[in-house]
Amino acid sequence: MSIASTHAPPLARLLASRLSFYYGWVILACVCLCGFARQGAAVAVLSIFVEPMRRDLGWSSTAFGAAVSIGGLLAALVSPWIGRLLDRHGARLLLCAAVIGMSCATLSISLVATLPAFYVLFCFARMIWAGPFDLGLYGALNTWFVRNRARAASIATVMQLAGLVVFPLVAHLAIAGSGWRTGWVVIGLCVLGVGFLPVWLLLVRRPADLGIAPEPEDRSRAATEPESHFSRAQALSTPAFWLLALYTVLLFPCQAGVSLYQASHMLERGIEPATAAAVVSTFSLVSAAASLGVGTLPRHWPIRYMLAACAASMCIGTIGMLSIDSSASAYASSALFGFGIGGMLTLLPIVWADYFGRTSYGAIRGVALSMQVLAQACGPLAAGALRDAYGDYTRSLMLFAALSGLAVLVALAAARPTPARA
Repeated sequence: MSIASTHAPPLARLLASRLSFYYGWVILACVCLCGFARQGAAVAVLSIFVEPMRRDLGWSSTAFGAAVSIGGLLAALVSPWIGRLLDRHGARLLLCAAVIGMSCATLSISLVATLPAFYVLFCFARMIWAGPFDLGLYGALNTWFVRNRARAASIATVMQLAGLVVFPLVAHLAIAGSGWRTGWVVIGLCVLGVGFLPVWLLLVRRPADLGIAPEPEDRSRAATEPESHFSRAQALSTPAFWLLALYTVLLFPCQAGVSLYQASHMLERGIEPATAAAVVSTFSLVSAAASLGVGTLPRHWPIRYMLAACAASMCIGTIGMLSIDSSASAYASSALFGFGIGGMLTLLPIVWADYFGRTSYGAIRGVALSMQVLAQACGPLAAGALRDAYGDYTRSLMLFAALSGLAVLVALAAARPTPARA
């Protein structure tokens, strides 16, 4: 066993020497808290601020949506560089910088009086949300877990969904008590308070830095599917990379477009506002349940079949939304769509590590993430444009159903590449 590295935080070295279980579970706890804090810049949080800020500052509703899209575009530009940084230096400094950056940005929004100042700050926070956080959180997990990678990723995803529930409530209570400026202060402090210290004190780049052995591979898979060690150049030369990238490009416009406008579509179909709100909550709960469920599936099952099943669930759910005429049909279609999203969000970080290994995970995932966030930004824009042109969401739902149906075929074709070794 190797000697613990001085690169590991002192508290982590002390704790690891006393633990009777694998230190990777401490890493998972840090990732969960950091992922929870990540949601301070989520669209759901911004939506709570839109009306009070619009009334106070006189901005249009469209101005807020543009900030989200610009932040996504910035994330697409920086993700390949961030990915290489992750591979070189690990997730600890990246995530600490992400937490501090998001906290400072959201705290500073409380002082804005002009739209350009808001754009600079929120677009920066949103860029951090879409790029560094995504790469750092799952990069840390994939470095520490192989056999339990799916279980760890599912738990981390559920904690992020929990943050997506809690932060809008915190924002609402702060705004109701003291106004939107205080609301942003509270959000910034929560991000910093929840996300920084665990990562700074306990996150370690890799098991070797603590002088411990890494988690072994699953014995049921190791004989036939040894862990791969692809470089970015090697990964880009495989059909599997481009098929997985195409899968994300097809599904993320559906994820963003349907999620943003599903409540509006239900209201247009005659569903009561209270029921529409309850359906959206059910959507989130089913997504969380799917994330947990994915973590319990046998690791020897081909992951491309599970990806295809998620896309099929999203496709069927979207088709169901076309014919919503009752609360029962609204719940059913939204639950199917939410089930597919929850599974897909959990499986994607896993499949990149399973197919291409941990050595260059950041560089490989960074390239794909750029495509993903660009595609994600197109979903709401397409849905909004089709709604304005034709008066309802029927054509956008038909488009998203077709895209998710095509993603089923792409996933099935995305076979694991022949392992490359370091």
